[in-house]
Amino acid sequence: MGTYEATSPSGRGSGPLGTRPGKIIAVHLSYASRAEQRGRRPANPSYFFKPSSSIGTSGGTVERPAGTELLAFEGEIALVIGTTARWVKPDQAWDHVAAVTAANDFGLYDLRAADKGSNVRSKGGDGYTPLGPGLIDARDVDPSSLRVRTWVNGDLVQEDTTAGLIFPLRQFVSDLSQHFTLEPGDVILTGTPAGSTVVSPGDVVVVEVDVPGTSVSSGRLHTTVSQGIRAFSDIGSLPEVDDKQRAEAWGTPVEEPAEEKAPSLSDELRAKLLRAPVAGLSAQLRKRGLNNVAIDGVRPNLPGSKVVGTARTLRFVPNREDLFKSHGGGYNAQKRLFDSVGAGEVIVIEARGDKGSGTLGDILALRARYLGAAGVITDGGVRDFDAVAATGLPVFSQGAHPAVLGRKHVPWDTDVAVACGGATVLPGDIIVGDDDGVVVIPPSLAEEIADAALVQEDEDSWIAEQVGQGRPIEGLFPLNPLWRERYEAWQKKQ
Repeated sequence: MGTYEATSPSGRGSGPLGTRPGKIIAVHLSYASRAEQRGRRPANPSYFFKPSSSIGTSGGTVERPAGTELLAFEGEIALVIGTTARWVKPDQAWDHVAAVTAANDFGLYDLRAADKGSNVRSKGGDGYTPLGPGLIDARDVDPSSLRVRTWVNGDLVQEDTTAGLIFPLRQFVSDLSQHFTLEPGDVILTGTPAGSTVVSPGDVVVVEVDVPGTSVSSGRLHTTVSQGIRAFSDIGSLPEVDDKQRAEAWGTPVEEPAEEKAPSLSDELRAKLLRAPVAGLSAQLRKRGLNNVAIDGVRPNLPGSKVVGTARTLRFVPNREDLFKSHGGGYNAQKRLFDSVGAGEVIVIEARGDKGSGTLGDILALRARYLGAAGVITDGGVRDFDAVAATGLPVFSQGAHPAVLGRKHVPWDTDVAVACGGATVLPGDIIVGDDDGVVVIPPSLAEEIADAALVQEDEDSWIAEQVGQGRPIEGLFPLNPLWRERYEAWQKKQ
């Protein structure tokens, strides 16, 4: 089949098909790589329709409407039906496919909540289905040997072959023909592999379908993202974004909810740790052989503040330009953690002791404060230092630095073991900080350590009172048998 262009009555190109298709049917989830990313693997394919007015051509634009943020691309292999198909068997299905081409199944995640899976508005916008630029004759290719690749601004971001499909291409044709007649010119979008993510105005997305090792290719389908000037009105559903939509739009793996477990830090234990000084806790940890539990080199931005909470961890790796490009932008690990921190939790950041850039700023601090975080511990720097302090969120760091994250760090992963200020911190460890510093307490020892520290604090307070009255330290600090007898007698009177 040759490559040619035609223009629909609306003035929008109809791609290499020559006329608008009667139907565009798209597969929800079809590649194993995408299924792994989404955390669910379908037993059978499922579908949705896209309007024929969404067809676009290579070299065209796709508009991100005003007031929205999550326009995502999906590079796909498109099948063009050549002969009428109804109740066809899988082994005969490919005979009804005339051509294969490249497609980009754009979607606006801001409208997904309104569509409940139908994708009518989220994927039905004008130009949201560019096709082409050329057609590959289906008779010339093995449907199991095709490859799809996608580039954004010249960087390869998606690459997979039909060997990575959960369902073979023939199955889509056969399955759909059970339910309605597939007619010549109808298009089936066969799903996207992992790597789909959000694009912004000015970005150029390129998709190509080919047969590796040969000259067979659809050509490269170019689409430029533009910024719309018109926003949706309240005559219908308005854009709505939440953390799940952001994660899925940006391509973040969606984790299954963790099993409910008993909290390691009860209200009673938290109250004890708030009373216990870090110096006393450190002494009790040392008595039990734990000498490497102090987070060194950090100071509070709010002198006199006390931090008690369970650790949520964030690991930065040293900046490398290609890694920052892939992991530093968008809804990265840093933003995801600050968006998901729970009440009473402490964010602990591994920055390798490098204070040459900020590891958080005022916006993230505001978010953590709003969510009820107990504080942040970082062995790096803090940007917007005074503004962060003004939020009221206790932050322990190596001090202020004006540079942004990318000067030194790439946000890499969360809720893993980290090294902060020379101490290993595991998710769920108990963090306590005050003007003397920060210590890490294993949850299994926390109650014992807290009780012992409070006992010692009462004893030290009594000793300090005696010293303040002019008594010599010898025999008093630490208590010899005579002074201990006096102390215990005093205790009984209290």
